[in-house]
Amino acid sequence: MSLPMTPSTRPMARTLRAMAALLGYPNAELRAHLGEISQALADEAALSPARRAALDALMGRLAREDGLDVEAQYVDLFDRGRGTALHLFEHVHGDSRDRGPAMIDLIQTYEQAGLLLGPDELPDHLSVVLEFASTQPPASARAFLGEFAHLLQAIRESLLRRRSDYAELLGALLDLAEIDPATLTGAKPAAPEPSLDESWAEPEVFGGCSSAGQQAPGQAQPIQVVRPPRAPSTPAPGA
Repeated sequence: MSLPMTPSTRPMARTLRAMAALLGYPNAELRAHLGEISQALADEAALSPARRAALDALMGRLAREDGLDVEAQYVDLFDRGRGTALHLFEHVHGDSRDRGPAMIDLIQTYEQAGLLLGPDELPDHLSVVLEFASTQPPASARAFLGEFAHLLQAIRESLLRRRSDYAELLGALLDLAEIDPATLTGAKPAAPEPSLDESWAEPEVFGGCSSAGQQAPGQAQPIQVVRPPRAPSTPAPGA
């Protein structure tokens, strides 16, 4: 007699792979397989009907809108926003030296499970993380997702602030980890990001001629008025 499946033991490998694909760059090849992704989510039924309906709405938009617009929106959302970056270590280590060793450790974890990365794949990209999780037993996969649930929630909050339907995908991952976002006390969304014009603007020389760089910045500075030297008088002609 087989025991009934509980949420913690329900298969989720196909769902994780489908969501990994859905997080990828929405080029023509990916958009051509959206129907298969939707079917995989429905067949495994690891997510609630309401969540699957929300992901179907996301895929419907990707299929319906102009391909170039969809791709440009993806780049603007995930490649130009710190709070929505899909490289998880960027949220943890930023550009510090700690990121390199963490990458190596993650690569070794993947290799031990038989997952070899392509030349253009970084181990901390969420799509790659989900591909690895899909190779693990359901309980282990849920525990693995739970280890970085606070990062998933932080990215989700940033996506919600930008009114992106990709937030549903991050919410679905938290569902799979069986974690209530309200319990994630460490998940703090990044501060609102500057516009692209502000990010690429050249800084003003000397901070706009403020007190920056003076001996006591932020305090009143003495002003010394120096009169320009008076030009020597020239005798008038014939004087």
